[in-house]
Amino acid sequence: MAREKKSSPTRSRWRLAAGIILLGALSISTAMAAFKVHEYVIRDPQFLLLRDRKEALTVEGLRYASRAKVVRVFAPDFDRSIFSVPLEERRRRLLAIDWIEDASISRVWPDRLVVRIRERKPVAFIFLRSGVLLIDAQGVLLDPPAEANFSFPVLSGVREDESEPLRREQVRALLRLQDDLGPLAKDISEVNAADPNDLRMVAQVDSRAIELAMGEENFGRRYRNFLNHYPDIKHTSPDVNSFDLRLDDRITAKGIAVPWQ
Repeated sequence: MAREKKSSPTRSRWRLAAGIILLGALSISTAMAAFKVHEYVIRDPQFLLLRDRKEALTVEGLRYASRAKVVRVFAPDFDRSIFSVPLEERRRRLLAIDWIEDASISRVWPDRLVVRIRERKPVAFIFLRSGVLLIDAQGVLLDPPAEANFSFPVLSGVREDESEPLRREQVRALLRLQDDLGPLAKDISEVNAADPNDLRMVAQVDSRAIELAMGEENFGRRYRNFLNHYPDIKHTSPDVNSFDLRLDDRITAKGIAVPWQ
């Protein structure tokens, strides 16, 4: 029987060393290739974001946010390769611009950047000592654009020194009320959400501004009940313009509760 020939320890070591040298050579070769590619896309003129080319920076989705502020974010990147632009850092700076809720940036071969903006959507006006502002569903305050013509209710009870989470809760209370009112929400000119669990609103009823205490639920049912009985209310209390609807079985005016069946 023939004996199986065993590899000598020296031969095994040489094979291992050769494998290591080969892997090292391949790694160096790959690193050199990556370096050359990097140098190519960074330095080749065809990839430059040219300042004097109108199409070099395309911004989509802008309506109320300042285009000048957006372009200013990319000021350090002009006349440099689009592949040297730190996209995450630029996106972070875009999100710091008022009216911008989200943004994405794409490189377009060979020398363009495309910025896609999603703007914030205001839902109400608020009056502060600093002036009239808008507020979105996240409680973020926005300066009204000069050219805009919004038709929103006023959200009162919001203070300048309040935190954004509290403002967000107040806005959500407003949106909950509007959703429950449905089409009747068009009557509402103001909602006081100083206490988000005890809402008050001003409704335009029969060309009169009527203040209504709505509580925290059943907004649509309570308001419809009030409208159904408003002719009688107007007849018996023509000078009253403030009512409490927080009890579902009665409407209270100036401390006098009148049950309605």
